Amino acid sequence: MGSNEESFADLFAASFDAKRADLRVGDKVRARVIAVDSNSVFFDTGSKVDGVADKAEFLTSEGVMALNDGDEIDLYVVSRNLGELKLSKALSGAGGLDVLQEAFSNQLPIEGKVKETCKGGFAVTVLGQRAFCPVSQIDARYVETPEDYVGLAFLFLIVKFEERGRNIVVSRRKLLEIEAAKSAERLLQELSVGDIITGRVTRLASFGAFVELAPGVEGMVHISELGWSRLDKPEDIVQPGETLQAKVIGLESGKKGLKISLSVKQTGQDPWNTVLERFDAGQTVSGKVTRCAKFGAFVELEPGIEGMIHISELSYVKRVFNPEDVVNSGDVVTVKIKDIDAANRRISLSLREAEGDPWQDVAGKYPLGKRVEATVEKHEKFGLFLQLEPGVTGLLPKSKWREAADSPKIETLKPGDTLAVFVEEIDSAKRKITFGVGEAKVEEDWRPFSGAAAPAAPTAPTAPEAGSFAEKLKDAMTRKK
Repeated sequence: MGSNEESFADLFAASFDAKRADLRVGDKVRARVIAVDSNSVFFDTGSKVDGVADKAEFLTSEGVMALNDGDEIDLYVVSRNLGELKLSKALSGAGGLDVLQEAFSNQLPIEGKVKETCKGGFAVTVLGQRAFCPVSQIDARYVETPEDYVGLAFLFLIVKFEERGRNIVVSRRKLLEIEAAKSAERLLQELSVGDIITGRVTRLASFGAFVELAPGVEGMVHISELGWSRLDKPEDIVQPGETLQAKVIGLESGKKGLKISLSVKQTGQDPWNTVLERFDAGQTVSGKVTRCAKFGAFVELEPGIEGMIHISELSYVKRVFNPEDVVNSGDVVTVKIKDIDAANRRISLSLREAEGDPWQDVAGKYPLGKRVEATVEKHEKFGLFLQLEPGVTGLLPKSKWREAADSPKIETLKPGDTLAVFVEEIDSAKRKITFGVGEAKVEEDWRPFSGAAAPAAPTAPTAPEAGSFAEKLKDAMTRKK
């Protein structure tokens, strides 16, 4: 009884295998991966006859094998011999009109070769038959030079099969769109916030850049996420066609599908985390002015690290009412770091301290009593403001020239005119100088405090000798008589 059952089972399996062994070219079969070597992938077709396919068909664009042992996939029989079945993801070779009809009915991909261009499209050979592919259906993108496709082989779908094969229309674009949809579905199922992915910049807008992550799947990098530096427009840092890495920072469902937000800058470290390792208060550095505001100017010290020069720190030389009178966007300037607040992302800078304070040695350059040629800056009711050098200005009070001989001339002086004066008073701490006109007053008692020799005491007149005086008196009396 047991042997009869075994015989029946063997006969049933044999009959099943025979049925599977009768697979014809063009048949679709569900196959399971059983082995992979350097060039081929071997499949269990459900019979004693294994299938084999070229490994290249299953590699991703990065060259990674997309199948693993045990995976199942639908394939097509493209040829057969006694030892194995040749399998492929598409039909190719010479199969006749029956195979083409089956490919059309079941929407199976079929291999074709572009022979030449023709009116409105291309002449394509599929399984030995002539077919037509409209120019709009040869690719998923706009075709600028149709001649580039001649001589190339592609996979197509048959979209029209009429008159027993005398009118065959094929489309590569439809197949690309199907594959793109599958690729997009796989990507969206696997994508998570925080993933680092590679994409290609497809187009730019004023607010950011669109990046293709997979055929039919785009994400958007906002301009603020393109880099750590402040940008005016996306093309300052990226261009269409450029490949870049980005981090997924948002996934949001919308009316048009999944909205994917990306960040390029977050693929690297935030420069503010280590700012204190590179910059110190008191340090003099160079930077680029990025923008000006009413209260000061912003300077980029390195990508992502920006400090501010308050309007009061722009110049020692003059009072600044508009920062753009001193600096403009794009200027490279040398500044001194006054303070760093890494926690609040703030750096205080000074342009004037980097250039130096002209009052620092003013007392040594202009000692009391020194006569100087000064330039009139401003004429006020109470006096004249005179400039010794840029940033060093003093006052000649009106009371000082009222009694001067050239007082009328001083009254008519205008900004830009020069006047000879002397330094009468200096208060460096308060940045004040008072000038005088005429001769400088010199104190008589300064020598004892300076160690200089005191002037010699006046010499007493010498008394004339008595004889000489008597003789002169006698001569005078004689002349009188």
